[in-house]
Amino acid sequence: MLENLWLVHPDAEMCEAFRFRFAGLRGVRVVRGRFEDLEPHDAFVTAGNAFGMMTAGIDAVVVEAFGEQIMKRVQHRIMSDYYGEQPVGTAFVIDTRHKAIPFLVHAPTMRVPGSIEGTDKVYSATWAALLAIQAHNATAGRKIETAAIPAMGTGFGGVPFDEAARQMAVAYRYYLDPPHRIDWDTVTDRHKAICYDGPRRVIG
Repeated sequence: MLENLWLVHPDAEMCEAFRFRFAGLRGVRVVRGRFEDLEPHDAFVTAGNAFGMMTAGIDAVVVEAFGEQIMKRVQHRIMSDYYGEQPVGTAFVIDTRHKAIPFLVHAPTMRVPGSIEGTDKVYSATWAALLAIQAHNATAGRKIETAAIPAMGTGFGGVPFDEAARQMAVAYRYYLDPPHRIDWDTVTDRHKAICYDGPRRVIG
């Protein structure tokens, strides 16, 4: 299981939202800073799009750090495994060929750049990233013990800082404490923790 989750953003307001929403969850470290300033860690999670077009936002910084090969390899994986379009709610791990950050987790929050405010896509992408890391650790020789993740959906996605942190924290809480049974009470509780319903949104 993932041991450490770094929540990364240069804005103090976003970092404060992370601290509030992730309070009490183990292994969490809030890092106020940018991707290029991070210490070595096992994996970085991208908040990209369904086609692996890594030309803007945090994705562009990742490509600058790892080289054009990383985008080409992400896109090849999308073509190979997803027939050219990776659904939101899925994620995969690839090696970066970079010593300081050996793995990248590609977890799209949107099909193409645009607003995802008012949706549960931040939760879905975060959940998918955590499951992809878990699947990787079940079979890989080199485990991912420390992963860094940006504020999902807050760039082109337009999701407010606190809402992004809330959905990300819900996903991480479920990862740390999975259910021991599945019944309608479990389903209802999980759905209410992330759902939107206009001004009647249930806060998780």
